[in-house]
Amino acid sequence: MKPEHAETARQSLLLASAPAQAQEALLAGAHTRVFERGATIFLQGERANAIYIVVEGWVKLFRIAPNGTEAVVGVFTKGRSFGEAVAFRHDVYPVGAEAVTDCTLLRIEADAFLRMITESPEVAVSILSATFVHLHSLVGQVEQLKAQTGAQRVAEFLLELCDRDDGSCTVLLPYDKALIAGRLGLKPESLSRAFAKLRDHGVTIRQYYAEIADVAALRDYAEEDTALAWNRGQ
Repeated sequence: MKPEHAETARQSLLLASAPAQAQEALLAGAHTRVFERGATIFLQGERANAIYIVVEGWVKLFRIAPNGTEAVVGVFTKGRSFGEAVAFRHDVYPVGAEAVTDCTLLRIEADAFLRMITESPEVAVSILSATFVHLHSLVGQVEQLKAQTGAQRVAEFLLELCDRDDGSCTVLLPYDKALIAGRLGLKPESLSRAFAKLRDHGVTIRQYYAEIADVAALRDYAEEDTALAWNRGQ
C-alpha cells in the first residue's frame, strides 16, 4: 500500500474518529485493489463481506430496476467509503458498484472491522459518522429532486466542484455527461437543456470543462425560489 493511500484512508470519515492503534490494525489487514474504468466492483444482490474506501478515482453506486432502468444512487471519490452498513450485517448489497474512472480502492474485510469494535468501541463512532454522511447525502438528493429545477441541480453540482466562493472559476467535469445526468436525476437531453439554460447565468461548457463567470451569482441562482426559476423556463 502506498503511503499516500494509507493517509487518505486514515483521514476518511470511516477511520478518522478511530484511535491510531485501531487505524493501523485495520490498514495492516486491508488490501489495495485497482479497477479499470467500467469494471464491476460488486453486483446488486451479491453477498456483502467488505467495506471499501476510495483512494483514487471515482466510483458509482447504482440500482437496476425490474424494467432494466439504471438509477444512480451515489458517486464517490477520494476519501469516501461505501458498503459499511450491509457488510456489518453480512447482508447482500442493495446496489451495484462500478468504476467510473480508473480507480484504486482499499478493501477492508467486515469481520476485521467487527473484531476491532469489540477491542476498541470508539471505532463504532467512525462507522456512525460515515453512515450519517450517506444518509445526509440521500436526503440532499431527495431535496434537490423535490425543490430544484434541472438547471438549478446542475448549477449546484458545478458549484460543488469550485474551489472558491466568488469570482470566476473553471472546473473539470469529473466524469461523463451521461453519468452527471443520472446523478442529478435527469435524462441526457434534459442535461443538455440545463447546460444551455445556464449560459444565461454565465456558464460555458467546453468539452470536459465548465467555465463559470461569477460563482456568487450562480450560487444565487441555484438557491433561488423554484417558482421563480420555473417562471423563467428553468
